[in-house]
Amino acid sequence: MDSKGGRVHIVTALVRVAFLVNAAYAESGREYGVTPQQGQLLCLLRPKSYGMGELRTKLGLAKSTTTGLVEVLERDGLVQRQAGWPTPQSVQVSLTEAGRTLADRFYHATHDRVAELLEPLGPDRRDALEAIMEDVVRRDDVSMIFPDSPAAG
Repeated sequence: MDSKGGRVHIVTALVRVAFLVNAAYAESGREYGVTPQQGQLLCLLRPKSYGMGELRTKLGLAKSTTTGLVEVLERDGLVQRQAGWPTPQSVQVSLTEAGRTLADRFYHATHDRVAELLEPLGPDRRDALEAIMEDVVRRDDVSMIFPDSPAAG
């Protein structure tokens, strides 16, 4: 409902939900000492390593921003860069053991916080929302950002 008791327009509702999800990322980041963008990058690397260009594309960030994120996480011992694969000028980024542990903890904390947002919904409304949101996210294939299953990775 809006401030006057009427229904909230779908776009307005989605923007507000995005704000709540961003707040969940931020709270998890504060808990684990990373920024929300660093947390997203760590979650992205849970299942596999990526090249710097792939990371930039998947996260929708500028080259300099991606490089900066990776440099900070590398300095903190959470990721490592490996040059020369698949081409000599390529750089692959992967999680270290400490990075994997932190990524898993960050993922589960964020998952639980976002799940709390859905608690007011009954099972039928939750199932309906899941089906609708599945259609929305499949269009742009953002599945690699936050895997479907908390056990993934």
